[in-house]
Amino acid sequence: MKIYSDYPARRILQILVDILAVALIWFGIWLGTFVGSAIATAAEVGRQLESAGAGFRGAMTDVAGVLENAPFIGTAIRQPFDAASGTGGILESMGQTTASFITTTAFVVGVVVGAVIVLAVGWFWLTRRIRFARRATQASRLAKLDDGPDLLALRALVTGTRTELAAADARPVEAWRAGDLEAIRRLAGIELRRAGVRIAG
Repeated sequence: MKIYSDYPARRILQILVDILAVALIWFGIWLGTFVGSAIATAAEVGRQLESAGAGFRGAMTDVAGVLENAPFIGTAIRQPFDAASGTGGILESMGQTTASFITTTAFVVGVVVGAVIVLAVGWFWLTRRIRFARRATQASRLAKLDDGPDLLALRALVTGTRTELAAADARPVEAWRAGDLEAIRRLAGIELRRAGVRIAG
């Protein structure tokens, strides 16, 4: 598998793009983590509410337990404090739910932010790198075949620009059909250069 161009300028550009892509992927992971952590800090509100509710519930339960021993009115006077204890339990449950919701939301948002950047960069970068590697590898293998120059020249006739073909020969199609070796070599060179493969010799 041929990963980089044989031409220095293009190879340097490919390496720089690879470094940039890796840096952007790292940035996407960092940003997703940062955003998730920032949102997760809001879960402290839920934890404080949970702690306050648990403390209030415990205090009311303790008071109710003490007043229950009061003569004659113990059972009756306990009821309001039991109700207040239940309210504390509700606050505690709300705090738990809030903290859990914010923590889950922080995780999901962080993953989505990171994944969007990583997938976008990865798709844009890898598809082009894989396309180049396939084309360069195939062109390099064709160049080694006995009829490789003919095949490469044919590809150049199909994919080459008008300027490139005119530079190879005034009548490139006729030259290829006639088996003009020099014209075929120049046409094959077009395809090889476009594929990033240096022409031997």
